[in-house]
Amino acid sequence: MNQSVPFTDLAAMTGDIRPAVDRAWADLLDSSKFVGGDAVEDFEHAWASYCGVPEAVGVGNGTDALLLTLMALGIGTGDEVIVPTNTFIASAEAVVLAGAVPRFADVSPDTLLITPEQLEAALTRRAAAVIVVHLYGQMPDMDALQHAADRAGIVLIEDAAQAHGASWRGRQAGSIGRAGCFSFYPAKNLGAFGDAGAVVTADTVLADRIRCLRDHGRARCSRYQHEEVGTNSRLDALQASVLTAKLSKLDTWTEARRSIAARYRAAFGDGPARMVAEQPGSRGAYHLAVARVPDRAEVQRQLSAAGIETQIHYPIPCHRQAPYQCFAADPLPVAERTAGEILSLPIFPHMGEGQATLVCEAMCDALTVTESCLG
Repeated sequence: MNQSVPFTDLAAMTGDIRPAVDRAWADLLDSSKFVGGDAVEDFEHAWASYCGVPEAVGVGNGTDALLLTLMALGIGTGDEVIVPTNTFIASAEAVVLAGAVPRFADVSPDTLLITPEQLEAALTRRAAAVIVVHLYGQMPDMDALQHAADRAGIVLIEDAAQAHGASWRGRQAGSIGRAGCFSFYPAKNLGAFGDAGAVVTADTVLADRIRCLRDHGRARCSRYQHEEVGTNSRLDALQASVLTAKLSKLDTWTEARRSIAARYRAAFGDGPARMVAEQPGSRGAYHLAVARVPDRAEVQRQLSAAGIETQIHYPIPCHRQAPYQCFAADPLPVAERTAGEILSLPIFPHMGEGQATLVCEAMCDALTVTESCLG
């Protein structure tokens, strides 16, 4: 039987931490403390420490992390928030849900991430914030972006939903902007067994306001006193216990991802398939291994025939999505062009040497066929 390569393997990751999760869940089942409590607080402390900030607030999911951050900062009606158009839709969705307007920016042709120049090109007098997305687990030039945001007098928020364990010049993703927003969706580098998220920050006042908003606007010292209109976005204790168990493995898993990405980069070199560049100063977490390829449909078909599962992140830029076209003022040519070229290759911590070799060889074979077809 020919070897196949799945896009990811969550079962293997679960196997690494199942004994710890079984013990933690047994304790929770005995205590019945399913919302809040020690399990959530323990994870929040551990995640804040990992990210190098004093505060972490667990929430229901990554979209809520962004939305609650915007709400807590008072960003809403009358404000614009700059968002790179090459991102998962939640980055823009949270802005609209907060009552603000997303102002879409193009991205670098090398990293496919926002740059200071594109941030500045998208600025208007109504701009209140920029959401810098660490897409694919890669970080852009955070020093230059923070400087540009400070010069413009706007808040920098990190969308680190794919960047658990990534760093910029030794600083962890989420620790550089006013707040860092994480998703712990099961497929993420640090994933729960369902939806979960968190906001990390060095701003204690902001953290306290997010804690209030995530819990129906409830006052900290009173169960039945509500200080403002909030929502229900609490991190479940069951998910927190999973995340605590997985956190002990995150660095090891991240190094494995980096090793696989390096294999791909070396194998493809300067050929027709090129891995998305890593910004100098960034140390990526490689949630995704994204290559730009000619005739993507044919390459994807060839890889599928070889038993290799691939995906596309993301085939339609946000500003081209139907609900968001009304916010698109100008063409964004880099994102529009590269959306038809990007292909996400298999990458997961337990990927074997033979599987990585198979992907490299199959990609080279597919490109040979593609180049022949293109003449």
